[in-house]
Amino acid sequence: MPSMSDQQQGQDEAGRTPRQAGIAAFVTGLVVTLGFFAFFPGLPHVIDWGAILLSLAVGGIARWACRAWLTKRSADRL
Repeated sequence: MPSMSDQQQGQDEAGRTPRQAGIAAFVTGLVVTLGFFAFFPGLPHVIDWGAILLSLAVGGIARWACRAWLTKRSADRL
């Protein structure tokens, strides 16, 4: 019978796996960047292909940063 620590090994305090945390970081980066282009004063309020591609890139960077942070944090615990 697996112990409680074995069951929680792949999860953080919120109960998320690193994959779920990465997906959440990607979606957050994507939505924040699209929101910036849509509502920031002084910019044309049009979501074009450049804004979409940049938002995907920012989401990817946010996911990478989240995964790197989680990996470093789990290594520090050992």
